[in-house]
Amino acid sequence: MNIIDESGILAISTRLQRLSEQLRKDGALFYKSYGIDFEPKWFPVIYTLHHKEILSVVEIANEIGYTHPSTISLLKELEKQKLIRSKKDKIDERKRLLSLTPKGQELILKMKPVWDVMSNVLKEIADNQNNLLQAINEAENKIKHQSFLQRALQLKSEE
Repeated sequence: MNIIDESGILAISTRLQRLSEQLRKDGALFYKSYGIDFEPKWFPVIYTLHHKEILSVVEIANEIGYTHPSTISLLKELEKQKLIRSKKDKIDERKRLLSLTPKGQELILKMKPVWDVMSNVLKEIADNQNNLLQAINEAENKIKHQSFLQRALQLKSEE
């Protein structure tokens, strides 16, 4: 056990980042094992557009929970890869509407069986009881209502 593992809750962010990096790295290699050239960081946008079909930049950012600049960066990469396309909204010219291209839709068909395997493996890793997902959901909900910073500053002011 290393010092980060021994530090308990204090290193939760570091440990979640470490877990995320390992899952992304392995995910990319697993996609490659199926002959699919796909970056796991693209998943939230591709998956969202697969289910919601046409969304604005702001709607995508809200759906995936990323900042507007982070979302724009991802969208640029996906447009460059020709997996998504954008067009101006006829009602509001300032708004860009995004959707999967035929190449993106083809990719979804290739990825569905991979996602099934990944889901099974992730359920096994997460103890098949959704304990990890439940804990993440609870933490995200608490932070949504009062951020870590707000909570820390409140405790600081009570000292």
